[in-house]
Amino acid sequence: MSDTPQQATGPVSRRGLARRVTAQALYQWLVNETAPDQLLRQFREQDEGLGRADPAYFEALLRGVVENAPALTLAVVPHLDRPIAQLDPVEHAILLLGAYELAHEPSVPWRVIVNEAVNLAKLFGSEEGYKFVNGVLDKLARQARPAEVAAS
Repeated sequence: MSDTPQQATGPVSRRGLARRVTAQALYQWLVNETAPDQLLRQFREQDEGLGRADPAYFEALLRGVVENAPALTLAVVPHLDRPIAQLDPVEHAILLLGAYELAHEPSVPWRVIVNEAVNLAKLFGSEEGYKFVNGVLDKLARQARPAEVAAS
């Protein structure tokens, strides 16, 4: 199943649900330093757990973000208006997830990645956090995918 801009605004796709669960898992990883293998088990075993989410995409995102966190952080930091240590953990998790997809999921259009991240920030973040997430990922997309952004 592929992502399309229409899916970002319509019913949540299986990949969109995987992003939602990944954001929750990354929050736990950031706040409690929970190991990725434990998070994978936890989300698979919970009653609500993964639900209709794409389990393979969830695992790929979670492992990919955790393994690439230092490089993702380096990519995000220049676009922040505050030190990374001062970021809300929800916004931090969503930014890492968006940065990972921009860098490692070229089949997903940059607009879908940014829209999905904004939707996650609206769902889980602070009242105005989605604006911050949008601004940071928009700048990062222009840097990470200049040709794709210019063509749109």
